Formats: sequence, C-alpha cells, structure tokens
Amino acid sequence: MSLVARVAGVRERLDGIDALLVTDLTNIRWLTGFSGSNGWAVVTPDRVTIFTDGRYGVQAAQQMSAAGFDGEVAVGATGGAMLDELVARTRGLGRLGFEAPHVSYQQHGQFAATVACTLVATSGLVEAGRRIKDDTEIAAIERACAIADQALAEVAPALADGLTEAQVRNRLELRMRELGASGPSYDTIVATGPRNGALPHHRPTDTVIEEGHLVVVDVGALVDGYHSDMTRTFVVGEPSAQQRELYELVLAAQVAGVAAVAPGLVARDLDGVCRGIIADAGYGDWFTHGTGHGVGLLIHEDPFVNKASDVTLQVGDVVTVEPGVYREGFGGIRVEDLVVVTSNGCRVLTASAKDSPCPPFPPTT
Repeated sequence: MSLVARVAGVRERLDGIDALLVTDLTNIRWLTGFSGSNGWAVVTPDRVTIFTDGRYGVQAAQQMSAAGFDGEVAVGATGGAMLDELVARTRGLGRLGFEAPHVSYQQHGQFAATVACTLVATSGLVEAGRRIKDDTEIAAIERACAIADQALAEVAPALADGLTEAQVRNRLELRMRELGASGPSYDTIVATGPRNGALPHHRPTDTVIEEGHLVVVDVGALVDGYHSDMTRTFVVGEPSAQQRELYELVLAAQVAGVAAVAPGLVARDLDGVCRGIIADAGYGDWFTHGTGHGVGLLIHEDPFVNKASDVTLQVGDVVTVEPGVYREGFGGIRVEDLVVVTSNGCRVLTASAKDSPCPPFPPTT
C-alpha cells in the first residue's frame, strides 16, 4: 500500500468533516513517512501538510520524498509559530477533525483558541487503515522476527552460565543491533526463578539465573520502525515434574490458539481457546493477562485479543498468541508467537523452537 493509498483511505473516512488534524506521531509516520519527534499533519481533500519545527523541516521533506509521497512541509521556529502556520493553512475550512484519544485538554484549548474552524472529535480514522498490514510492513516485521530468533538462539545457551537477568538482556539487545535492528522492540524481559518469573512484565535485575529456575525470555527487534514480539520459556537443568506438566499445558494452549487464528474469528473466541485449555486443567487463575495483541509501528496496537474483545480478525492483522501461567513460589511460563492472518488461517512469523518439554540449558543428552 502506497502512502497515497493510505491517505486516500483516511479521506474516505472523513465523513462530515472537511479535514483531519493528525497529532499522533505514529499515525503521522504511517501516513507520510515522517518520523520526527515533533509535528502535526493535516489531511484535506486535496493535500497533506506536515507542521514541524526547524529541526525537522528538511527531514520531513526528505522522508516524504523517499516514500514517494508529494506533500507540503510548514516549519515554525516555535510552538506558537507552528500554530500560526496551522491557522494560516486551515483558514476557510469549516469542520476540522482532531484525534481525540491523542490530544490533551491543554492542547485542545490551544487549537480551539487559534484555529478558525469548528473542532470535531474523531477516533480511529487513521488506525482503521493502519491495523491491516501491507506486504512491505509484513516484510519489515518478518526481518525483525528473524533477528530476534537469531539473537535468542545465540544467547540462550548462556542461561546456564550463572549470568544475571540483566546480563542476558544486554547480550540479546546488543546482538540484535549487531544483526541489523535499530534497537529492541521493547524493554526485553528476562524473568527467572519463583518470584521474578511470576511477574509477566518483570524488568531484568541483577538476580542470578540458577539451576532449576524457569526463565521467561520475551524479546523483539525493531526494524524500519516495525516491531516483533516473541516469548520462550526455558529451564536451567532438568525440568521438575510440575515444570514439565505446566509447560506442556501452556504449549498445548498456545498451539491450539495459533491453529484457531483465521479471518472472521472474534478475538474473545481466540482468547477463549487458549484460556479454556488452561482453565480446564485447573490453572485458570494462573493465566492473568490477555491472549494477545496487534503488533506494527507500536508494540501494542489493535486488535487486542482478550476475553472482552468483540473485534473480528481480518486478513493482514499481525497478532501475538501468548498464553501463560504465573504463580509466586513457582515462577512463570509463557510461549508466544507472532502471526499474520491469511485468507485460510495464519502464518507464523517467529521461528524459535518451543518443543515440549521446556528446553533445558544445558541440553541433556
């Protein structure tokens, strides 16, 4: 999908407003190619204008040109000057939509006090198009997945070397950069042992990874602005009977979830596939989060897969499938793949092994 097509899709959704003021930087990047840290964009029926400050004027023009998009750039040296440019270039418009979820009360007040248009709250006009990934976006996500897969394959054997969670995190993030990522997709999770592993989003510490520990590693890479997301769980040494049992349970739930992904499936039903298997085994209260979420220019974006979600999966959705169990005194187990919804099911983008039982390090013979 070209940027021209993306903008055309937004124009089709304007419905009763003359133009859209886009303030969310992720939406601006998707629409125009501009990746600076300060800016707005206005989409009218016949043009797109980026408003930014002096740091980014040249960058905005270059990035739009590189993306094959013909847009305008208006530069203001200060925030007030940017507002002046906005006023000048929206003069004559009647109804100007703004992104209500992304505009603060203070910012709304500034716009209302300056522009001559009637401001109209909107939601999701850009995100509706951004949700479905095109081939270029999927290719970037695949590259990010491959980098994370390779980094994990190279670093995971060191789990048995007496390293800390933070040291493993650092090695993973360095290796991903060396392999071509612009950075980690998010704060890499390395959670070991009966206490830290019980926290689904634990931040790595100086806790040493020890014999007998379960180790949850949640790792992703960032490529061309696009994220990947994957979790694997390991045990140092031979798994105990309970570790083996629960790993096989989580893996069964995750494999069933991946197999269920298809266009037309309601997200809460996908959640129910994974959650039902774990609940039927008596561990329902150990599964404390949703089954998944969309991934793209943001690590967490539509569609969200949880027991309350009535969103229907569509071809081109890129979503995680990541059931898990967590309990202090035991630790945690999560298995997560990233998949793209296809016309006949889904294609798994993450390739790291997840065979049962939980892969031990060092490997047993």
